[in-house]
Amino acid sequence: MHHLPAMPPSDSTRQPADLSAIQLSAIQLLRKPLLLLATICMGAAFIVVGSKWPEGHFVHEAIEWIGATSIFACIVGRTWCSLYIAGRKDVSLVTVGPYSVCRNPLYLFSILGAFGVGAQLGSFFGAVIAGVFAWFLLQLVVLQEEKILEGVYGAPYDAYCERVPRFLPRMSLWRAPTTIEVDMPRVTRTFVDACVFLLAVPAAEAFEYLQNLGYIPVLLRVF
Repeated sequence: MHHLPAMPPSDSTRQPADLSAIQLSAIQLLRKPLLLLATICMGAAFIVVGSKWPEGHFVHEAIEWIGATSIFACIVGRTWCSLYIAGRKDVSLVTVGPYSVCRNPLYLFSILGAFGVGAQLGSFFGAVIAGVFAWFLLQLVVLQEEKILEGVYGAPYDAYCERVPRFLPRMSLWRAPTTIEVDMPRVTRTFVDACVFLLAVPAAEAFEYLQNLGYIPVLLRVF
């Protein structure tokens, strides 16, 4: 996720920038309903899908712990990324810190969080499917964002896209400023939003408990 530059205070230049900002905001608003859709789908999976490995089995517990670690990494990672964005929003294209090695690090950490949510089924398959599903949904948002940003920044943005991967980090490109301006309210909001991923842990345990008691039928068991 990137941000639009501040434009000179003339009507002729302000209007295109304002229009692009509105378009970008509208595209980014798609994230919430898309992630809500993903949450509903994962919730449905928690109810009727179970793991091939029973609760208490080493593999089952290991997958859940890997998932919990992924969720914590998502929370820390999204908060870290917001440190570089919050103080520069609507000022310039962010290309330092995590944005120097990956164009969409916030989304990358969200995908990691979705992987962690799926892993709460105690299933490798569930973890991978959740991660891929989140990637697919966020990819739709990213493609629309890129069209708008290319129109705003032109050649500099094209060069940035050519140099920096969309999702998979290229650590050799890392560069960071010695100081950054931070908007703490926005950083805090990002942290709180990311903590929602943690709800998957008790939710999965609750559904698993009800399945073991026979109150909820398990329609499918996956590895």
